[in-house]
Amino acid sequence: MLTTQYLLDILKFTIAGAGVIWIAFYLVKPYLDKQNQVQLLELKRSISSQTLPLRLQAYERVVLFIDRINPANMLIRLNAGGLSAADLHIVIVNEIRTEFQHNVTQQIYVSSRVWAVMKRVKEDTMSLVNNAIKGLPQNATAMELSKTVLIHLSQLEDDPYEIAINLVRQDLEELF
Repeated sequence: MLTTQYLLDILKFTIAGAGVIWIAFYLVKPYLDKQNQVQLLELKRSISSQTLPLRLQAYERVVLFIDRINPANMLIRLNAGGLSAADLHIVIVNEIRTEFQHNVTQQIYVSSRVWAVMKRVKEDTMSLVNNAIKGLPQNATAMELSKTVLIHLSQLEDDPYEIAINLVRQDLEELF
């Protein structure tokens, strides 16, 4: 009888202790969750303040890339007066690839939409130049290739490079 009473007392104290611990846990848990959220927000703010300049710089690089591979700007910059059309074609293709490779790391900091726009502009520019060279005779000059590219570009209803830059601007405006 004494052992039964002793066991019942232990059981009562154990249940009471477990109840107190359970109540304390559920009283303290919201406070701990709130502290965790505050720390997470502070971490995000810290990371954001460090990455924002990098992201802005990446968007600048994307706009610069689009501007640099725009044939209207690129052909003036390359100024290939004495080259053949085939030689200029090689120079243009290499210039586009080099510019793209130089900016490939920017995809980390820009949205996937902006990166897709950047890749599309690169591919469309390559296609434009490749199609222009196909329509020329083998002994064509660099000037003829330049004219053909610019004519193809001027026949487009909208300037694809301006559209791409506007899409980048829209994406950047969503950041703020």
